[in-house]
Amino acid sequence: MAKKIVVDAGHGGVDSGAVGNGIIEKDLTLKISKYIFDRLKELGADVYITRDTDETITPTERVNRVKSAFGDNKDVIVVSNHINAGGGDVSYCEWLNYFLLYIFLYSMNSL
Repeated sequence: MAKKIVVDAGHGGVDSGAVGNGIIEKDLTLKISKYIFDRLKELGADVYITRDTDETITPTERVNRVKSAFGDNKDVIVVSNHINAGGGDVSYCEWLNYFLLYIFLYSMNSL
């Protein structure tokens, strides 16, 4: 069975996320999420985006949107985009997430 993908643009509305050097996390995560959503659509994937505008979403509403997109089952992949503000080294988990997302998007080219 084909996987279904939910793209979540982290933060939004009154929750700006990290802010610094002219960058507002909620704006950047929305742009990244829209790009991923559009690209996956082009590739023929079943994909849903939790928000496509700058709106406030409570944690409960975010989970409800994820679950209502394709149901609550193991055939759904959720990609929640966040940009860390830190100035230190990228953690192993962050590196692994970026690497796995790259591999996933690369593999989608073979659709």
